[in-house]
Amino acid sequence: MTRRDRIPNLGGATAYILHRPHGATAALVRQLIAIGLSPVECWPDLPPEALGADFVFFDADMGFDAQFAWAPGEAPMPMIALIGSEAPGRIEWALSHGADSHLVKPVGNSGIYSALLIARQGFEARRSLADEVRGLKARVAERQTIVRAVVALAADGVGEDRAYAQLRVLAMNWQTTIEEAARKFLLLGQDREPGERDERSTGF
Repeated sequence: MTRRDRIPNLGGATAYILHRPHGATAALVRQLIAIGLSPVECWPDLPPEALGADFVFFDADMGFDAQFAWAPGEAPMPMIALIGSEAPGRIEWALSHGADSHLVKPVGNSGIYSALLIARQGFEARRSLADEVRGLKARVAERQTIVRAVVALAADGVGEDRAYAQLRVLAMNWQTTIEEAARKFLLLGQDREPGERDERSTGF
């Protein structure tokens, strides 16, 4: 893959500009059109169709949480902050909303293309990391389920190794994964009445 192949083509992308009517955004609109994007200006709220936007530029100086239809840091597209004030509180607020890049106001004729590329790459990296974290949490939860099932099986007086072997037999009998077998085993245990004999066959 060449370096040029790694730079996405932004032509045809849609960029919403969440900023109060102001001459400061005129240069931004012109440059976005020159790059090949379709800019849409709006204030004070993002319209519902903005959920399908490729980029969102937002005013870090006068923006507020209720403008967004998602929780802070969970934007479904790259976010670019338009920053005029360097007040720590406003910068912190912009960062809390997952700003992947930024432009300093007043916006000039340069820096917009690089801000778009940096935002896109930062967003994709953040999304990839979030997917990885969700996958790891799911794996940890599955392992905890297996441990609970093994402990429940071992409560009958068998050792943990034998209990795990019994769980594997259940998975084979039910023609499912060991994780799903553990979940099913625990659910069956919850459905039993107190004192009812355990009839979950393990093949042993």
